[in-house]
Amino acid sequence: MDLRKLKTLIDLVSESNVSELEITEADGKVRIVKAGAAPVVMHTVAAAPAVAAPAAVAAPAAAAPAVAEAPVETGHVVKSPMVGTFYRASSPGAKAFAEVGDQVKAGQAVCIIEAMKIMNEIEADQDGTITKILVDNGQPVEYGQPLFVIE
Repeated sequence: MDLRKLKTLIDLVSESNVSELEITEADGKVRIVKAGAAPVVMHTVAAAPAVAAPAAVAAPAAAAPAVAEAPVETGHVVKSPMVGTFYRASSPGAKAFAEVGDQVKAGQAVCIIEAMKIMNEIEADQDGTITKILVDNGQPVEYGQPLFVIE
């Protein structure tokens, strides 16, 4: 991503009520998080996976929560394609899209992730049986976070 575009995105976050912005392009991913008055930019380049997301602006140590190491899951893991809030059903009180032990087909909705007031159905990407649900209903999720295990 070129510097002019990055500067424009930083200015946009600074001048708006948006507290977090994440953009993924072919050449990498940029995440801008407003911590206090100054936005913090984290940029990951897809071509260099050994580089651990350098920060363009230094952030206070207390601004970023510690991420616990997740245990390695067996089977196929369905991951979150976005940052948002995880919901197992289409509305409160409705039947969950998927339960442990359910057979699912590729393309079948297994949950919803709400991002910016938009409900996004997340689909199973392979056939199998749901063996684990790794996220609680209403819990915030990050990009790439494991949601389900399908075997």
